[in-house]
Amino acid sequence: MKTYKQPNKLGRFGEFGGMYVAETLMPILLELDESYKKIQKDKKFKRELNDLFKNYVGRPSPLYHAKNLTKYINGPKIYFKRDELNHTGAHKINNCLGQILLAKKMGKTRIIAETGAGQHGVAVSAVSAYFSMPCFIFMGSKDIERQKPNVFRMKLLGATIIPVESGSKSLKDAMNEALREWIKRCRDSAYVIGSTAGPHPYPKMVRDFQSVIGKEAREQILKVEKRLPDIVCACIGGGSNSMGLFYPFLNDKKVKLIGVEAAGEGANTKKTAATMTSANSSPGVLHGSYSYVLQNKDGQINEAHSISAGLDYPGVGPEHSYLKETKRVKYFSITDKEALNAFQLCSKLEGIIPALEPSHALAYLIKSFKNKDKNKILILNMCGRGDKDLFTAANALGVDANE
Repeated sequence: MKTYKQPNKLGRFGEFGGMYVAETLMPILLELDESYKKIQKDKKFKRELNDLFKNYVGRPSPLYHAKNLTKYINGPKIYFKRDELNHTGAHKINNCLGQILLAKKMGKTRIIAETGAGQHGVAVSAVSAYFSMPCFIFMGSKDIERQKPNVFRMKLLGATIIPVESGSKSLKDAMNEALREWIKRCRDSAYVIGSTAGPHPYPKMVRDFQSVIGKEAREQILKVEKRLPDIVCACIGGGSNSMGLFYPFLNDKKVKLIGVEAAGEGANTKKTAATMTSANSSPGVLHGSYSYVLQNKDGQINEAHSISAGLDYPGVGPEHSYLKETKRVKYFSITDKEALNAFQLCSKLEGIIPALEPSHALAYLIKSFKNKDKNKILILNMCGRGDKDLFTAANALGVDANE
């Protein structure tokens, strides 16, 4: 692979990406793009962001050798990049700090965001509170019901939660409504997207802010093992935690990159969120960019399904679509049932309760590396903790979480 230089000046990753938005948003996106280019060269901005990463988020997050899971699988030596130990409990805050700090420097006074699992919403709420900026979180009513702990946390942090009742009442629909709100209030509001999705410059910007994960992991594994990992693995919804981990390894040809999607009840069933591994997916336009999406023959977006609210999205970031086409990353999918089993196993073996999102990546490891590749080193991004999913998991397992 040649030196990786994506996206191009037009915000395209090969044929994917771009800006497919209403005319009224074009000047706002162009302004955001120019502002982002400027802060990339701003040493003061970088110092302030790095200070917040260290003293507010708690970075660097540990690289943890999962000895018990490694022994159980009897395969690769497994390390967790423990971004679930970040302030607010997931990787989302890395990107939120970058975007909101940028918004403040652009003179914006109000924050808009969407959320599915609630981790992005919590991170946006926390950072907005830190910078004394009012924030408005759009969230599908289905996700509000299954993510009650995070909804309460957002309210405690001062956010206004706006329930979305349209469509599947989940992440896709929350993003639709957040974009509509941004069009109405784009002069004073900043829209903080939670993933590597949406129109340019969001996929690049979110990836860059999240790449702190992979940069740290690369440095940490070289210190501990004196070499790079053989395999790097992460779950994928829109794609921010995975791109954050993958990006610093893209030029390392010998490092195998694996992305794990949510298959729901099965990749080729009607209840799936497997955007790149389903027979029902093809390139199309969703939320301002051209990428792989779940759609029917008429180009209508299908409803996605996953037990994991953060992976319950019918699209994927354009960079992942490009990496699929170029075969630099291999993509697989895991069912709800398999993820639930991994959720329980990791909790019992490692004393770490993972979110249902990284439980999909864990399930793939358990399924694919049992009694294989014992001489290999593998890094998995533990991108979120499972507190938010306790009631969802208990319900799926037929257990009363209150007993």
